[in-house]
This record gives sequence, structure tokens and C-alpha cells, in this order.
Amino acid sequence: MNIQTLVRMANQIGTFFEAMPDRDQALSDIATHIRKFWEPRMRKQILEHLDQTQGEGLDAIVVQALTLHRSTLE
Repeated sequence: MNIQTLVRMANQIGTFFEAMPDRDQALSDIATHIRKFWEPRMRKQILEHLDQTQGEGLDAIVVQALTLHRSTLE
């Protein structure tokens, strides 16, 4: 899948959960959503993007969620 599409999708997820008052729960929920609804190839591709570009184009909350919960996404 095109990485820009994955970045856009991840940012949409991040925007939804960013409104939550509990930041730690929001980060966990972002990672959980990606784990549950993205196929393994998509998760691998977004993590590679994070590694190769330091998350270029990703919102800060998404970068933080992917970084903190990486082990559950791999």
C-alpha cells in the first residue's frame, strides 16, 4: 500500500483519539486500533516508515503511540 495512504489513515486514527482526556489511554487505543484493523503488512510498512524517516508526515500523537506500543504492533 502507498505509504502516504497509510500515513493519512494513521493520522485520522490519531485525530479521533487525540480528543480523549486521558493521553495514555489515547496512545494505547491508537495502537490497539492499528493492531486490530490493519493487516500485518500495513503495520510493518508504517513501522518501517517510522524508522526510516522518523515518522515524516505522521502527527506527534501517532508517532508517540507507535513508539510506545511498538512491541504489540510487530
